[in-house]
Amino acid sequence: MTDFIVKRNFPLPRIQTGAVLGNSYLGVMVWGGGSTLNISLGCAALWDHRGGMEWTEKQNLKDIHAALLKEDMEGMRALFRTSTASQPGQPNRPSLVPVGRIVVELKKECSLEKFQLHIADGLLELCYNKEDGIKKAFMRLDMEEKGKLALICEDISSFEVKDSYTLSNGSLAAISIPAPLRIASDKGEGFVNPLPVDPGFGLFARRDGEQVSICFGRNSSMDSLKAELLDMACCNWNALEEENKLWWKKYWQDIPETRIGNPALEELYWYGLYKFGAMTDNSGWPAGLQGPWIEDNDFPPWSGDYHFNINIEMCYWPAFRANRPDNLKPVFKMLTDWLPRLRRYAKHFVGIDDGIMLPHAVDDRGTCMGGFWTGCIDHACAAWMVQMMYDYCDYYSDETYLRDTVFDFMKGVMRVFEEMIVRKEDGTLELPVSSSPEYRGCAMNAWGANSSFQLAAIHRLAENLIAAAEKIGAAADPFWSEVLEKLPKASIWGEGKAPEDIREAWLEGGAEIGLWDGLTLKESHRHHSHLAGICPFDTLDLEDPAWQHIFDNTRKRWIGNGMGQWSGWSMPWAAMLHCRLHGGEAAELMLEIYKRSFTNEGGNSLHDTAFKGFSLMGEWPRGEVMQMDAAMGAVAAIQDMFVQSRRNVLYVGAGIPQWWEDAGVREMPAPGGFRVSCDFSRGKCRRLELKATRDNMLKLHLPEADGEWQLPENAEMYAPGKVMIPMKKDEVIVLESR
Repeated sequence: MTDFIVKRNFPLPRIQTGAVLGNSYLGVMVWGGGSTLNISLGCAALWDHRGGMEWTEKQNLKDIHAALLKEDMEGMRALFRTSTASQPGQPNRPSLVPVGRIVVELKKECSLEKFQLHIADGLLELCYNKEDGIKKAFMRLDMEEKGKLALICEDISSFEVKDSYTLSNGSLAAISIPAPLRIASDKGEGFVNPLPVDPGFGLFARRDGEQVSICFGRNSSMDSLKAELLDMACCNWNALEEENKLWWKKYWQDIPETRIGNPALEELYWYGLYKFGAMTDNSGWPAGLQGPWIEDNDFPPWSGDYHFNINIEMCYWPAFRANRPDNLKPVFKMLTDWLPRLRRYAKHFVGIDDGIMLPHAVDDRGTCMGGFWTGCIDHACAAWMVQMMYDYCDYYSDETYLRDTVFDFMKGVMRVFEEMIVRKEDGTLELPVSSSPEYRGCAMNAWGANSSFQLAAIHRLAENLIAAAEKIGAAADPFWSEVLEKLPKASIWGEGKAPEDIREAWLEGGAEIGLWDGLTLKESHRHHSHLAGICPFDTLDLEDPAWQHIFDNTRKRWIGNGMGQWSGWSMPWAAMLHCRLHGGEAAELMLEIYKRSFTNEGGNSLHDTAFKGFSLMGEWPRGEVMQMDAAMGAVAAIQDMFVQSRRNVLYVGAGIPQWWEDAGVREMPAPGGFRVSCDFSRGKCRRLELKATRDNMLKLHLPEADGEWQLPENAEMYAPGKVMIPMKKDEVIVLESR
């Protein structure tokens, strides 16, 4: 790829606005203004593991259901109370811990002007004004030795290493984290900081002429850690530069060439893919809500944990079509490492030995954060993650992993659903206790039967299980087919019901998709969960005539309720939905709004709006919340504009706006093990090339072209605009129109 350069002007006054470097373990944010340059460090693995909720027999579905029927709020709170709740000096739940900051003072006649981040090789240039003109400082982060980075600048006046204990103004001390021990040598300074039950950490910086070398380390012994940091050799800049160039070259050579017809989206895409590589490399730590970019002055929002009701899935979405399957492996390994614990959760929840259950918010050991009961029992979290594991096997033809690991994981997740589902007198199936993520929070009315989100997750899991069994020659459980036949695909609300008042005159009356039985979307909500059957679970056929009025009413209500309570990550999800419901123009608009409203002056993605006036998510009395889900979701939404699958049919260019002059991709991975290359201009496909990585039947929706498509002799038109073409492994077909 060409060297796309991300540019931002100083001052960058807050940590979250900084330029980012990362190696999927250590995260660096570079910010400041005037002659002060701040280098904030975070670590994706620096957990304080105290607190959280140990799942026991108390948290069983039967008693939870009984408490909900009685509207026993105190009983529910007691069930999901954390083990350290209200204990002085103890954290309520596990959390990532902030590291510290290096404050570099340039000579007084210097003033920071801008940064230029070269994403091709990870070089950060820091431009500053001096009396004799523009000067540059340079920073690099070691991608292999995870704890090292270096700054080169000829105008350093001084530097200081600040510890997070002091920067947090008492937050660390309040939960009994000890004070750090300062260390120094003739060339540098730093600290080591013990933790109550986990290995401690330390940070040290030393100066050698124009270079400042920075080292982060961990050890249970503070004496050993101190010696390790003091013995740190000066970083070899030339070796670091060579390593960076090689590392990033190997990363980018796998990424499909992509031409995007909108400069605003182009930056979202390439800067997003840079961040994806920096936070998810398979040699590092699984990425949580913020990746490795943890603020240095307090505990991160939501502990920086793993939220599995969309956020972590969204963080990893780019991997599939970016041709980076190995980047998925750390999070998959983390899940499989938790298996004993996840089976124990299932045992306590529904009383079975062969189940797997994943709460929505956990630390890196799978400890449930507790408190939020609707999330704790949201079993679609497990279904969503095994969908991604199955998709990995499908995109990249990994039948061994499917057979040895994923299939049993999928079966365990379905076994929990099987225990949650009941059979009604008429023989149909029902999910009596379910929720839709965060709708009504954790109130006593935040649940109902047949949540559309849960139903979509179950149907997707059943379809994948049946397909997986066929692929590996395993026996299919009859229950999976029964799910597809007898469990509703969605909760349908308002059948035969006229609009409630004149404000709903745009509704045609009749049915629409509800959140759960008896409830439609009553307000703007950041989770588009009732639409999950459209995306991401793809269980509803948008072309089914019987569902057309349902889709039409549903989308009108969704649009009518507006974006007034949306978060940053709501926007790319909405773009993907619009791409399927309305086409590329609406999808493009969602991403442009996201970039304008939910990224800050440094180009980093936010949970809340960057300014007031667009969403109530900008009205919370809390500090700036930077998260990686929206940034990664934006990458996936742009990929979706080029390549997407609906009901096992490949759609190419379905989200490319008609005004893009030139757009295309080269060998972008697609479901079914295919690779797609295409060229578009003003909404018309000029050339389409498809490659098979295994024997498979290609089902393709033909994109709009200037002429009639010329198809291979073995192609069969099986529906209007849709063609089937049997393909052999490594076969390439080129479709042209005339």
